[in-house]
Amino acid sequence: MAAQINVEHYMTRSPYTIGQEQTLAAAHDLMRIHQIRHLPVLHGGRVVGMVSMRDLHLVETLPDVNPEHITVEDAMTGDPYRVAPQASLCEVAREMAEKRLGSAIVVEGNKVVGVFTTVDALTALADVLGKD
Repeated sequence: MAAQINVEHYMTRSPYTIGQEQTLAAAHDLMRIHQIRHLPVLHGGRVVGMVSMRDLHLVETLPDVNPEHITVEDAMTGDPYRVAPQASLCEVAREMAEKRLGSAIVVEGNKVVGVFTTVDALTALADVLGKD
């Protein structure tokens, strides 16, 4: 039986985060500059949501929406999927697939230590498949 691989082996460490009171424009800029698609949303240092590039595009296409005035809180998904760094990669990937999630926030206590995305999952899959 193969050893358990944990999420921490494939997660993106020390991810960028954004405050829920920041604007959609600020979130969009941060994502574009750093070429990322997911931002954990914080309030008072605690995770309160996740906002994705898809969330931003959805809200920004609504009539009369000015990304300079709408906050991240209005576009984020509340109560995001959170896991510990030691969580089983297999279990996390299965949960993400079943719930059709694009990411998981990796936390230790209340601190965000990483983000695990579908891109990270594909990297893990390629590593496993490449070990023929």
